[in-house]
Amino acid sequence: MKIAIAGAAGRMGQMLIQRIANTDGCSLAGALEAAGSNALGRDAGEVAGVGAKGVKIVSDSAAAIGAAQVVIDFTVPAATVAHAKIAADKGVAMVIGTTGLSPEQSALIHSAAKKVPIMWAANMALGVNILMALVEKTAALLDPSYDIEIFEMHHRHKIDAPSGTALALGHSAAAGRKVELEKVWRRSRDGHTGARPTGEIGFAALRGGEEVGVHTVMFASAGERLELSHRSFSREGYAMGAVMAAKWLEGRKPGLYGMKDVLGL
Repeated sequence: MKIAIAGAAGRMGQMLIQRIANTDGCSLAGALEAAGSNALGRDAGEVAGVGAKGVKIVSDSAAAIGAAQVVIDFTVPAATVAHAKIAADKGVAMVIGTTGLSPEQSALIHSAAKKVPIMWAANMALGVNILMALVEKTAALLDPSYDIEIFEMHHRHKIDAPSGTALALGHSAAAGRKVELEKVWRRSRDGHTGARPTGEIGFAALRGGEEVGVHTVMFASAGERLELSHRSFSREGYAMGAVMAAKWLEGRKPGLYGMKDVLGL
């Protein structure tokens, strides 16, 4: 499986290159960075600390993506959308871990998925995806008298809030209750908010330090509180899931897939 990495010199990009180097049946075929990056022209393997791979980091998106069978993208929304269009035009499958896309940008990803298979997930860590399944099941078992609150914390560099994973957990809880998240969510609280409505799904976002990712879903009633939690200690789990998804996409028909499909959940 020939894989291209978008954002190859970033923290996640380097972790992905390391994972590819240690995964049988995978090879690095392209490495992409934004124009102006000081990593341009350098060997992607050397930047990632796994030795020379004969693949230079370039800003030519079409060349980097066109050299691969699948491109993995953990960048920013505007770049991801541009890469998805190129991938669709060139018949290259795609794994997307980017979050914070607008409805209009999301629609463009859906459009690209009509031409090529795309696996798009807010979080590719295996434990997080199992957590999502548990949250949906728990929400279905408990009645609306249990208030649902979703807490997340990430490093100080993260640019979107609540995190994509927190929102995905909210969608899991809403699916368990058979409601639309957008009709019951409270994404932030400030000032005189009044009493908490029954059935609301609340979010709290913290940012600080180098925290990779903490997510907790709380089900609180008058007499008890149930908490389901996951904490990432490194980006290795995300990289493992992303490369697993890239291999899984081989031979798939065009369409939009999720980690539930990859894991058979």
